[in-house]
Amino acid sequence: MTRTVVIDPVTRIEGHAKITLHLDDAGHLTETRFHVVEYRGFEKFCEGRPFTEMAGLTARICGICPVSHLLAAAKTGDKLLAVTIPPAAARLRRLLNLAQLTQSHALSFFHLSSPDFLLGWESDPARRNVFGLMAADPDLARAGIRLRQFGQQILELLGGRRIHAAWAVPGGVRTPLSQQARDWILERLPEARATVTLALGLYKKLLDGPLEKEQRVFGDFPSLFMGLVTPEGLWEHIDGLIRFVDASGAIVADGLSEDDYAEFLGEAVEPWSYLKFPYYKPLGYSEGIYRVGPLARLNVCERIGTPWADRELEELRQRSGRPVTSSFAYHHARLVEIVACLEAIEVLVQDPELMHGRVRSRASLNRNEAVGVSEAPRGTLFHHYRVDDDGLLTAVNLIIATGQNNLAMNRTVHQIARDSIPDPVPAGAEIPEAMLNRVEAGIRCFDPCLSCSTHAAGQMPLRLQLVAADGSVLAERRRG
Repeated sequence: MTRTVVIDPVTRIEGHAKITLHLDDAGHLTETRFHVVEYRGFEKFCEGRPFTEMAGLTARICGICPVSHLLAAAKTGDKLLAVTIPPAAARLRRLLNLAQLTQSHALSFFHLSSPDFLLGWESDPARRNVFGLMAADPDLARAGIRLRQFGQQILELLGGRRIHAAWAVPGGVRTPLSQQARDWILERLPEARATVTLALGLYKKLLDGPLEKEQRVFGDFPSLFMGLVTPEGLWEHIDGLIRFVDASGAIVADGLSEDDYAEFLGEAVEPWSYLKFPYYKPLGYSEGIYRVGPLARLNVCERIGTPWADRELEELRQRSGRPVTSSFAYHHARLVEIVACLEAIEVLVQDPELMHGRVRSRASLNRNEAVGVSEAPRGTLFHHYRVDDDGLLTAVNLIIATGQNNLAMNRTVHQIARDSIPDPVPAGAEIPEAMLNRVEAGIRCFDPCLSCSTHAAGQMPLRLQLVAADGSVLAERRRG
């Protein structure tokens, strides 16, 4: 009879999920499933609301990445108004997104993932967290906290608050950058640069030693990669065109517009998860597996366009290939993107245009349908709205980065489980805690935000179950 292992809840991610490992009669692993088990239905209850409220409403989907929805909703609103936003507003939105990428990547690397790297996969789970990291390396923990604080403070300086700031609106933004805010950012940049330099040096040493195996077995497989690039093919995070590359680095599709997303993206569903399974339509489900996010953005671009970040990107490619196919390299990619963000922030805040008073274009409704796109920390984010002639929403579709990584997350967990558990699994086998953590860590590579992707409520406990061929649960381990 078949057997199943269940991990429930998955920890140190945003949301609620479980993992099941399915065995055949002989005890061999046949299938692995990453289940997202909570649902809230944000898209549906937005119907009937004015589209002008969507920036403020959708920012409430998540407290981790509200800026991403704020910007995507505002950009969709721009298109419904059929306006070109003022140059100052475009630059200010760009600054906001750079700060959001910085703070979110710092949270993922220092708070959620580095305890595994620095304290060890088999360390006591009671201390394998940010508090354990504070005890083991207080200087590093403090630096990581302050780097995230740097990004969050920029969000507050621009929008008036760190989360859920309804500052970007259809037509632009509400207020320009103040001189005081500009001076504060420039004053704090050297400390932020020193922190990411420290993190990169430490991480590279780990890659040369204890993390070498993880680079090979944590989701190293061929797939497509999708992200925004400039018309010249440079790294982009808020505007630009959509590009797909394959596992050889060849460009599969280029110059795509978000307006046409339904022509190249499909959304499949499975009965065992509330999280949809987007795929690249020309290849079909599930051969059209693709990845988004920091690793994908670095894979689809030719270069970043700033000196320090380009040096780090080149080293990443020398270490891990071009394109990089290991999901474990998402951690390295986040650090490279922080470098890119800090360089871009330094240039951008010195532009006098950011303090220009004209930051919003005003107009009435001019279109009944629009699609907006931007790059969230976890990957490409689409907002698609249909409205009636009064500007009330009749349909909403949100295609979230975490959902777009769903096929890849399932494949990553399967690869890790295949490497971590005995083959075949003996009858009555216990599930070691370290094995549970390694499987969870495969999901943390993607830094998933399940509240965004299914609009789920609640915290993220994890249950891992080992399930037999007849559906009976042979072993189970729970957290939370």
